[in-house]
Amino acid sequence: MVSLLKKDKHLWTWLHQWISPRSLRSQLLARSLFILAALLLLIGILQFWIMESFLYRNQAKTMEEQLMSMPPVWLGSSRSGATNNPFGGQSGSDPRGSGNRFLYIPDRSLALFDNQNGFEDIFGEDGLTAPRLTSVEYQNITDQINDKQHVPYRIVTDNRGNEQLIVFSSPGPRNRGLPMVQMGTATKPLKDLIVKQLLIFLMLSLLAMVAGLILYTKALRRTLIPLSSMVDTVQRIDAGSLAERLPSVQGQQEVDQLALSFNGMLERLEDSFEAERESKEQMQRFLSDASHELRTPLTSIHGFIEVLKRGAASNSEQLYSALNSMYGESVRINKLVEDLLMLTKLDQAPQQEQEVIQLDSLLLEMQPQLVMMAQERQVHLDLTAEVHVMADAYKLKQVVLNLFHNAVQHTDSDQGTISITLYAVQHKAELTVKDNGSGIESEHLPHIFERFYRTSSSRSRKQGGAGLGLAITRSIVESYGGKITVRSQVGAGTEFTISLPLVKSEA
Repeated sequence: MVSLLKKDKHLWTWLHQWISPRSLRSQLLARSLFILAALLLLIGILQFWIMESFLYRNQAKTMEEQLMSMPPVWLGSSRSGATNNPFGGQSGSDPRGSGNRFLYIPDRSLALFDNQNGFEDIFGEDGLTAPRLTSVEYQNITDQINDKQHVPYRIVTDNRGNEQLIVFSSPGPRNRGLPMVQMGTATKPLKDLIVKQLLIFLMLSLLAMVAGLILYTKALRRTLIPLSSMVDTVQRIDAGSLAERLPSVQGQQEVDQLALSFNGMLERLEDSFEAERESKEQMQRFLSDASHELRTPLTSIHGFIEVLKRGAASNSEQLYSALNSMYGESVRINKLVEDLLMLTKLDQAPQQEQEVIQLDSLLLEMQPQLVMMAQERQVHLDLTAEVHVMADAYKLKQVVLNLFHNAVQHTDSDQGTISITLYAVQHKAELTVKDNGSGIESEHLPHIFERFYRTSSSRSRKQGGAGLGLAITRSIVESYGGKITVRSQVGAGTEFTISLPLVKSEA
């Protein structure tokens, strides 16, 4: 029962695909059959016209040959009122008399005419009635025959309503003044033959269309198999299976192009979903870290307030210590909020205000501040002169201070060495901050520019900060079209390199 239902469902689906007017199969089949029928109709019309013309010309040629082979005496007719009959009859004889007519051709009409409006039906009532043309037409025909011109056949209707094909000729030498001869035959047998041939053609055309429908249906179904497979694959793909791809080579150029386009769309969707997933994870991690960073100083401040409420405010030493600690925590909260606001601003408006900055002069200007931050550590500057970049002086100072402060935190206070170098390399300004500190483990290097990321969880927040300095540094550098990289070796130190596009000085 289940298998029967499946078969019925499959049959219904197949019929719906083929019968539905919106189906590609049914549209291709209907249009193909329409074009085939139109072509067969055109062929039938052309065949009717060509066959009719051929049969008429062939019949006219046969009749002209018959006329040319007839001796004039066979016509056996006299002209009333004539003393000498050129065809051998006597004056005043009856043209219908059997003694003067030696010729009778079934299914033919025969008449004599001249350019003097003379006309005589030879067979009369015994055969087909000869149709009579106007005197002007006979005059033109006579002139053409006398000038040895070929007179084409004509299709006319006699007085009985029968359509005839008639030809014209001269029964003898043209210099004897003999009348001209007109022979005709009914066109109905010829048309019956043409209609019979057309009926045969129509039956063969119908058989060809039926056979073509059967064969074309199978060929069309086989041709559309790649498209049907693509539809089945697309129906299976959802948000959890975006990694699935369609075959890019299926033997049909249009289907292959569609598969390539669809695969490209799937790749973009997969990248978009992956980016969205990473963004959500990063946002969740960011909110968790930010809340944790804010909760710690707020908890500390809350604790100091409780201590003061319990009586520590009366002790000046405890009061001063508590207020000093609360001030430090508030400064830390303020710094964290400022950093978060700066990151938000950089994310929303990556294009910052820019001007031409002479980077070597900026670093020389910062040298006293850097030396003061380094304390007992050695500071070396190796700068290339006249290096100009497009940036904001305040933001560049912040970048240098962040990297320099990071180097100070991770180098020995007595034996630490920090070097700053500036070179112009291939249309790029390369600024390097290098130290000989503890270094960074290799597993941390891909993540050190992430927000709230710390290379050591055991390090105190007071020493390591909130983990936003390097994230801010990268955002500022990238907003100016630059790039920041890091190289580090545990026990040998860390080297940060900033690359910014060079510009020409306005001077």
